[in-house]
Amino acid sequence: MKIVNLAEVPVHPNPHGVDARKVYDSKDAVAVVIALKPGEALKRHVTPVDVFFYVLEGTGVVEIGDEGARVERDHLVESPAGVPHRWSNDSDRDFRVLVVKVPRPTEGTKLL
Repeated sequence: MKIVNLAEVPVHPNPHGVDARKVYDSKDAVAVVIALKPGEALKRHVTPVDVFFYVLEGTGVVEIGDEGARVERDHLVESPAGVPHRWSNDSDRDFRVLVVKVPRPTEGTKLL
């Protein structure tokens, strides 16, 4: 058994400049916890694989393609490969999202 304590995982360098911690990395999938402070946002980007997001804490806005929605704790959002997307925290509290990429990408995220 392997147990990961998020507090012990270092912040993973990323083009968005936000707190992103890779909590799972295997040959089949990658999982990252992204924490956005009030006013922070990811840059619009495209991933080469399907992604699903699970909101762990707070409320924020997700944009996928031409759609946008306010989401909150315990919401799951699907994002297909190749579709531009971004997250933003327009609230006054922290916003945390679990990001799972399946299958594990062999190329990086592309900023738009």
